[in-house]
Amino acid sequence: MSELTDLYQEVILDHNRQPRNFHKMEGANHHAEGFNPLCGDRCTVYLKLDDDVIGDISFEGSGCAISKASSSIMTTAVKGKRVADVDKLFATFHDLVTGKSDASKVSNEDLGKLQVFSGVSEFPARVKCASLAWHTLKAALEDKADAISTENEGEKT
Repeated sequence: MSELTDLYQEVILDHNRQPRNFHKMEGANHHAEGFNPLCGDRCTVYLKLDDDVIGDISFEGSGCAISKASSSIMTTAVKGKRVADVDKLFATFHDLVTGKSDASKVSNEDLGKLQVFSGVSEFPARVKCASLAWHTLKAALEDKADAISTENEGEKT
């Protein structure tokens, strides 16, 4: 299990050092800002939503390695997916990081690289770091004008 943990840590560090889709998207038709006051993480998610499909997605922001890596991996996981599929993916991811589901019972097919966050549930303060981008994505899909905060977004740990 140690080799798997090391691999997961390396994936997180790689996405933190070289985040994918990390830029302000020109021509985005949805966006939202999010903030995690506990850790200081900030995230802005930009979307090009075509009907109910995420045609393109990017993010900007600053924060801890978990927050930035989660944002990066999230953008690669949801690009090209229907909103309903993104909602299901978020629910599965959220259950994993909050410890509501057993990591060994979640298939790689369900989460792909997002499975690297399975250990986050052992550190409750980090759950908000891992899920900030997801709550910000949800706010962007719902066209919320005000910045969201992990302290008032209904985040249950």
